[in-house]
Amino acid sequence: MTTPSTARIEDLLQTGVREEVYPGAVWAVGDADGIRASGAVGLLDPDRPDEPMRLDTVFDVASLAKILAVWSTIGTLTEQGKLDLHAPLDTFWDEVAGHPLARATAHHLLTHTAGLPLRANLKNLYGTDPQDIRDGVLHEALHRPPGKAVEYTDRAALILGYLAERLSGQPLDRLATARVWHPLGMTHTRFGPLPAAEAARCAPTEYDDTTGTHLKGTAHDFSARLLGGVCGIAGTFSVLDDLTLFLRHMLAPTRAAFGATWIKDSLRIHTGALTPARGLFWHPAPGTDPTEDVWVHYGFTGTGMWISPAQGRWAALLTNKLRFNRAREPLTEVRNAFREAAFLAPARQITTRS
Repeated sequence: MTTPSTARIEDLLQTGVREEVYPGAVWAVGDADGIRASGAVGLLDPDRPDEPMRLDTVFDVASLAKILAVWSTIGTLTEQGKLDLHAPLDTFWDEVAGHPLARATAHHLLTHTAGLPLRANLKNLYGTDPQDIRDGVLHEALHRPPGKAVEYTDRAALILGYLAERLSGQPLDRLATARVWHPLGMTHTRFGPLPAAEAARCAPTEYDDTTGTHLKGTAHDFSARLLGGVCGIAGTFSVLDDLTLFLRHMLAPTRAAFGATWIKDSLRIHTGALTPARGLFWHPAPGTDPTEDVWVHYGFTGTGMWISPAQGRWAALLTNKLRFNRAREPLTEVRNAFREAAFLAPARQITTRS
């Protein structure tokens, strides 16, 4: 078996640039002690050929917010005894009492087995008022009874974000900052919209008809924009170094944020014979068996984080694929090849190009 190297990974990612899968990418592979290899390829924006992608580029991480902000804060609340994952929601949440969601649990939401409606266009369903959206999401009929099927929907993270706010008495952005990001040293992670100076360092995503430009510093996700930039679905911006701090903590947790119990419980199959297999918001990496212990979460803008406690290794890949298009298959191939290279051999064997 060959040893994964910086050269191999960068050749893979440079091919993605040439084939216009994304304008550019930054990546890192490491362990609990730090980064073992990293790099940046391509451009920040194809319209600006003099500005290369950089290791400190700010990215709209899209659904990684579900991990960075929701999964992590729910973990702190669970470990502090403020949330029983298996208790019906109506036993402690008056807002859902008497509504179909009442008998679902936080565990159902974390495993995408709550039976939530699959529709996600909040504006078309509930209008633009944040309270109307909240009421609609929390009170609508379920798609099926909880526990019967695994069906991914953004609503699960949105509801868990509302729940975290209710249990903590803090807005989600302040909660994540206070409980997770700042304790871990993630000082460049925040919900948008970003101030102008930070937006200038941001990788652009999709073209926005309303502004006539590609989005930079404003969340690509429409639900996040509709809710002022902060919600459980998306809206978080971050940099590679911050993600590495988060992933390092997952391999060697301290008292600063969520702990080892939450991590261990999340990175195992909770869906039994149902498919696809799910942990708690994390899922086994495509192309791997759950016994290989490589877990992943993706973001729609072109981001991804992988973690393997068994191998003592993590990996992160940030791209702005949406600057070009929404095609999924080309990026899926890159992600799978990146994961194979990153987890092929022990992290200490990864060689860094001089």
